[in-house]
Formats: sequence, C-alpha cells, structure tokens
Amino acid sequence: MQAFFSWLAGLPQLVQIPVVVAAFLVVVGLIIFLIEVAPRPGRTYTWVRLGIAVGVPVVTLAVLGLERGAMWVYLLGVILGGGLFWLDARSAKGRGRLIQLALFISPALFLLAIGLVWPTLRTVVFAFMDKTGTQFVGLKNFVWVFSSGSSGGLTSLLNTIVWVIVAPILATAVGLVYALWVDRSRAEKLLKVLIFMPMAISFVGASIIFKFFYDYRQGNQIGLLNQLVMMVGGTPVNWLQNYPVNMFLMIGILIWSQTGFAMVILSAAIKSVPADLIEAAQIDGASAVRRFLHVIIPTIRPTIIVVWVTISITSLKVYDIVSVTTGGYNNTSVLGYEMVRQFSQFPPQTGHSAALAMLIFILVIPFIAYNARSLAKGDR
Repeated sequence: MQAFFSWLAGLPQLVQIPVVVAAFLVVVGLIIFLIEVAPRPGRTYTWVRLGIAVGVPVVTLAVLGLERGAMWVYLLGVILGGGLFWLDARSAKGRGRLIQLALFISPALFLLAIGLVWPTLRTVVFAFMDKTGTQFVGLKNFVWVFSSGSSGGLTSLLNTIVWVIVAPILATAVGLVYALWVDRSRAEKLLKVLIFMPMAISFVGASIIFKFFYDYRQGNQIGLLNQLVMMVGGTPVNWLQNYPVNMFLMIGILIWSQTGFAMVILSAAIKSVPADLIEAAQIDGASAVRRFLHVIIPTIRPTIIVVWVTISITSLKVYDIVSVTTGGYNNTSVLGYEMVRQFSQFPPQTGHSAALAMLIFILVIPFIAYNARSLAKGDR
C-alpha cells in the first residue's frame, strides 16, 4: 500500500486524478463481484469462491506490508480461508450451519466486546472512582454533575436538554414543510439535492461556515448577520458571546444540517400515503389543511417519530458544533463536549468524564428502547 501511494505521488498531478478514480472503480467492482457474482451456483463459481477464500487473506497480508519471510502467516491465512470455504460448502448442503455461523459471527462479536462492551464496563466503574481511577468515591462524581452550576456539569446537562427539545422538533417540522413544498414543485429533484446537500457537510465544516456567518469585528464586519444588522441601522452584536442567544444560534447549525435528512425520509413517507385516502377526504369536502392534518399526518406518524428520535440522538451526542463555535465558553457547553473537556484537563478528571458519559448513555436509552419497540411492532 505504501509503495502504491509512493508511486502515485511521483505521477504528474493531472494523471493522479484519473488513477485514483480508476483505483476506486476497481475496488467498487471487486466488491460488487464478491456480492453479486461470486455467490451464484455452478462449478465455475465454486472454483471462483475457493480462489477468493484463499487469495483474499494472502493479498490482504501483502497489502498490509507483511514481510515475505513470514511465510507461516501466509500459510495460516490460506488454511483459514480454505477452512471457511469448506464450512460454507457444508452449510450449503444443510450441514455445519451452526459451526459456520459461530465462526463467521465470532470476529464481529470479538470486536464488539473489545470496542464497545469492555469500554462501557470500564466507564461505569470509573464513574464511581476518583480522578486517578483507584479510589472508590460512590456518587460523588454525579453529585458534582448536578451541583457544579456554570462550572460544567449542570449547565451542560440543562443545555443538552434544550438541544434535545428544540433541535429535533424544529428540524422535523421544517423537513416536513420542505417535503410538502418540494413534492409539488416542478424542480423536485434539484431542490431535494440542494436541501439535502448540508448532510454531506460534517458538523465541523458546517460550524466553520456559520461561524463566519455570526462573526463580529470591531471595525468592518465580515459576518453576514452583523452586516444585515448594520444595513437596517443597528449595532453589530457579538452573537457567540451572548447567552442564551449563542446556544440557539448553534442549535440552528444542527437544524440546518439535519433538515435535509428529515425532508428526504418524510417525502418518501408522504408519497407512500394511499391516493384513495386523500381522494376520499377531498370528495368529503376536506380542505388541503384538513387533509394534511387528518389524513397525511396520522398515516406517516411512525416515520415522523423515527426522524424525531434519530435527530434527538444526534442532539444528545453533539460535540463538534460547540467545540468549533464557542469552545464551551459563555455557558454553551453540552454533555458531549464537557465529557471530553473533563478528560482533557491536566490532571484528567476521569471520574467526572465517566459520570457525564454515563449520563449521556442513560438519556439515550429511552430513544433506543422506543425505536426497538417500534421495530418489533412493525415485524408483527
């Protein structure tokens, strides 16, 4: 892999672009081949699958730069690939399915255990320990969260609650309005692309854009918002230093970013509403507003709730927007940002950070439980 990038860096800049595109297309083609073509029945495809099962481990090890002298590792990869192919062949004939499932699922379970379960358990333990992680302090860290006031924990919790209340409701509502408006427009596809485009921008990028929008200077203003204020005869305002205005301006960044997501999902839901229901309501003399409130909304209610829950979870985990715009100052910190800030101090406040992480986890649980319950009802 390093040799490929070194070779690529030596090419002329205009040649690098088509080479990168070609490499990307090759990778995509291989993935499509593995998913769509290789599983087909027949002796030829059986040999193809055997070659893939044996060759992929070897190629992967070679790409990762394994020394050629370590032939036993390559041999082990060939044996494992051949063994998985054999188990797959047995399961296709109705035998060995349980063993195959266990072996194929075990890597994912192992990664979940070391990447999710174990860190979660350690976080729970550290939430009841002091900053060194060696002395048990009981609920002292949680007492700090609810009594620290403007210094961190309590303010972060209250701000997070505001984020979770305001951002999902407004983003879902605006997305629903956009969905109704765009579906009736002639330039539906173009408008959907433009409205959905903010979803392609990271929260960091969106925050930088809006930070310029809210910018405040002593002299000539470069921030569009202050320029508009001056155009109507007003005085420039340092928006990001005035609480709670600064918090709602940051919430606006999240709403701008998530509205496109809400619009696309809700637009698809609205189009799935049976035309017979709308025509029957229209024949009964229901106005457009009544058809929307009493026919469309009840029909797409599950979709609206899913969108609202998804944006709510995003609001609970927000970190980037606060970090880029205000750095948590002027009473704008939220749980996600405060959790990282406490851990980044010197010395790290491990107990405080773990307690905040547990609080985020507890707040997320109701949303996840509701989603799981909704999915279970949908499967019945």
